[in-house]
This record gives sequence, structure tokens and C-alpha cells, in this order.
Amino acid sequence: MRNIFFLILPFLWSCAIAQKQDVQTKYADLITEEATYAHLEKLATEEMEGRGTGQPGIKKAAQYIAQEFEKYGLSAPVEGSYFQEISFIEKKLTADKFEIDHKAFSYGKDFYIQTQSNFSDFNADEIVFVGYGIQDETYNDLQNLDIEGKAVLLINEGEPIAPNGDFLLSGSNTPSEWGRSRFKKIQELLKLNPKIILSYDSRNKSLLNEDREEFHRSQISLAENNTAQVKKATEQAPIIHLSKEAANHILSGANTTLEKVTKEINSTGKPQSQVVKASLTAELGVKEEEFTNPNVLGYLEGSEKKDEVLIITAHYDHEGIINGEIYFGADDNASGTSGILNLAKSFSEAKKAGDGPKRSILFIAFVAEEKGLLGSKYYVENPVIPLQKSIVNINMDMIGRIDDLHLDKSPNYIHTIGAKRSSGELYEINETANKKYTQLDIDYTYDKDEEPLQLFKRSDQYSFYQKNIPIIFYFSGLHPHYHTPEDTIDKIDFPMTVKRTKLVFHTAWEIANRDKKLENNLLK
Repeated sequence: MRNIFFLILPFLWSCAIAQKQDVQTKYADLITEEATYAHLEKLATEEMEGRGTGQPGIKKAAQYIAQEFEKYGLSAPVEGSYFQEISFIEKKLTADKFEIDHKAFSYGKDFYIQTQSNFSDFNADEIVFVGYGIQDETYNDLQNLDIEGKAVLLINEGEPIAPNGDFLLSGSNTPSEWGRSRFKKIQELLKLNPKIILSYDSRNKSLLNEDREEFHRSQISLAENNTAQVKKATEQAPIIHLSKEAANHILSGANTTLEKVTKEINSTGKPQSQVVKASLTAELGVKEEEFTNPNVLGYLEGSEKKDEVLIITAHYDHEGIINGEIYFGADDNASGTSGILNLAKSFSEAKKAGDGPKRSILFIAFVAEEKGLLGSKYYVENPVIPLQKSIVNINMDMIGRIDDLHLDKSPNYIHTIGAKRSSGELYEINETANKKYTQLDIDYTYDKDEEPLQLFKRSDQYSFYQKNIPIIFYFSGLHPHYHTPEDTIDKIDFPMTVKRTKLVFHTAWEIANRDKKLENNLLK
């Protein structure tokens, strides 16, 4: 009997282990290509209009995610709601009118604006031309000139050249700091409190394009952090970068041109600054609007260690509509959003069957990641569950494509970032889960402090890391359609998206069910 018992015991133990693994695999297998496609078909199509923060499509996406959370049986943790509403301020540059001597010039074609100022109207009967805008002991374009409250035109490139070909200020063939930096001149002019700075640089020509995306973008910030920034910005003169034609139109009031005046400065070694009789009428500045968009949260309470919370995240916003084009954001980040929805369903089904996680899980779909991680920054400052109860953040951002680094390699890979630097155990858990269940090639290319793209800091996990919460970031990498309208559902690799999501599930399962709380290197 005794010998038989010891023969049977290992057999029973191995069966128990196998059964435990089978249960885990059972719920992982609820993550399917069909379910993933259904989520992307909803999130990355015309109906959602690119899910731009502050645009109509983002609210439709939030409603869809909340409905899925409710369908799975997740509780609504924001005082009975799935929505953590956030107030934002949107600033958009406006250029309703810009006339020099009654001639109209076009925004994007003849000039572009560098400002956060809130002025709306500006009129002047004269413009102060300050040449190169240099203020140096050996050469000073501003000597005896008062520019406070006035419109100023400068040549924001280069510096005077002596007849022998040397730079006048340095006395050699090496330019001075005034000639090397396009920022120094403007920074020094701003100290003299002009009303507006008109800047000409030959490099403006390559930038000026009426269809240039940046000229039509708005800037979005958290409303609660905005007051001090606005006050500081409104005290600074706007900077208008001009085309050569616009700059010469001003100088025609003094019967000269850019070519003539620079030639005169170089030949004489003396400034040619002067007040030009040229009128300027401008109606431009920044339009501000306040709006709200939500983070979407769903909560699954643990069975034993309820006060230890695993946070699984992805951002659901993208670029929205720009210049009439929809930026669909199928990979960025409808793919990651499908990941948290798939995981929410799998863990919910496990709980319904009595196999639920020991620890609680909070699922968060963040808004405004594309605007500077604003949704996650807001959450960590206004947590629904105290941060000291958060044991780890698992973040998925772009898990649906094959990146440029793997075009000539096997597509069977995933980038993971941040685990090793925040928790050695987290790194080992992910490695073990992968070896046991998914057998992906884990690529650590981006998981280095000196990595030039600094992707570790460019998605929502970084907000948690800054609060000393261990993180792991899953990412399939960059591709040619990143942040373009061509990031569409037809380019998603669904088998790989599912396999990557399953790795996240297995890692999360182990964290949520292990006996010991995960170690945190960040608190050591």
C-alpha cells in the first residue's frame, strides 16, 4: 500500500498541475481572431472618425468600450459609472486676416505662426526693421532703437560678412553664436517686449505649405494645469515666420529688398535698421475651447487579495480627422484596445465559472495618449483606487502589425519594455509564461536606457512608472503607416495580434493568482 501510494502521489500531483494549466489555457483560448476583428471593425472604421480627442468619434468609442465592460459583468468603479470624465482645453491657431499695406497674405502659404498668445487684433502704421537682430558689443542692430510694443521685422539667419569673406563678429570663417542659432536672436528680441515679431529665414520656404498638417493641428492640455501656462504665454509676443515675398513687400516701403539690405550691411559693416512706413493689420492668435472626454474603466474584484490591484491598460484615442482625412488608428491603438477588451472578457468568464483571479483587476482605456499621455497622467493624479494598492501596470500599445525591424525575419515576436527595470520578478513571469504558452521571440531592442526613440516614455505605462508602480509595455513596433491615414484594419496581422494578447493574458493570470505579491524594484 505504502509503495503504491508513493507511486500514485506524483501522478495525482502532475494531473493537478496539468488541470490547472488547462483551466488557464481554456480562458486564454477565448481570445480569438473573430473577437479581435469584431472590436477593430467597430473601433477602426469610419463610424469612429479616427477617435480624435475632442472630436465626436471619441465619445462613440468610449460608449462602445463601456458597453463591452458592462456586457462582461465588470463593475463601474467611478461612483457607479464606467467614465472618468476629464476636462481639457483645446487651443487652435487662427489667422483670419493678415495684411501688409492692404495686401492680403495667406496662412500656410505666405506665413505661419509660432505662438500661444491670445491676442486677436493688431494694427500698426509702421514696422521696425532690425536687420539681423544682433545685439553684440561689436555689432548691434538694435542700437538707439525702441521696439517695445511695436511690430519688428528681422532676418533670422546668418550674420554680417566682411569684404574679405570672414564673418564680421568672429573675424574668422567660423560663424559666431548669433549666426549659428536661429533662436538666440528671437530670445533676445523678446526681452525688449515687442508686440509682434516678423521673422524671415530662407528655410521658411521649405516649411510653408498650405496643406501642412502641423499648421492645422490644435494643442490639447489638461484644463486644471492650464491657467499658469496661458498667463505666461499671453505675455509673450507672437512670432510670424514670413515668406521672402511677404518680407520684401514690407521692405518695399523703404525702397529696398532683402538682397539689397544684406549687401549694404556686408559692404559697410554697419547696421541698416530703420523704421519702415508699412502698415500691418492682423487678426490672429489662439482660440480656446474647454471640453470633456473620459477614460473608460471596468473593475473585476478579486476572490482573496482584493486590495492588491493589477491595472491593465491601453489608450483608445488616435488622431481623428485631420484636413478632412480620417486617421483610422487600427494598430495605434485599436489593436491594444481590443487586447484589454479580450482580457476583460476572459477574466470575467473565469470569475463566473469560479476560477476568478485572487487579486482584483482594473481595466482602463485611456483617452488623450496622443496628446501627451494626458489620460494616464490625469488618472495617476486622480486614481479611482488608491495607487498604493496598485501592484503593476500592464500596457498594450500597437500590438497588431509586423514592424520594420522584423520584415525580413519571423513575425513571431513581441517587443516588451520596462519589466526588468521595475521588477525582476515581472520580467521572469513574462519570460516563463511565454516559454510555457506562446513561444514568441521577445525582443528587448527598445528596452534600453540609451535607446534613441525613448519608447519607454512614450506610452501610458510611463505615468505609472513615475509613481513607482512596476510596468510592462507590450508593443509590436513602428511601421510606415504609423500616424498616417493608412493605418487601417486590412493591414492588421490577426493571428499575431491574438498570440501577443494571449501572452499578456498568461502574464496577467500569473500576477493575479500567485501567492506572493510581486516585488517592486522601484521602491528599493
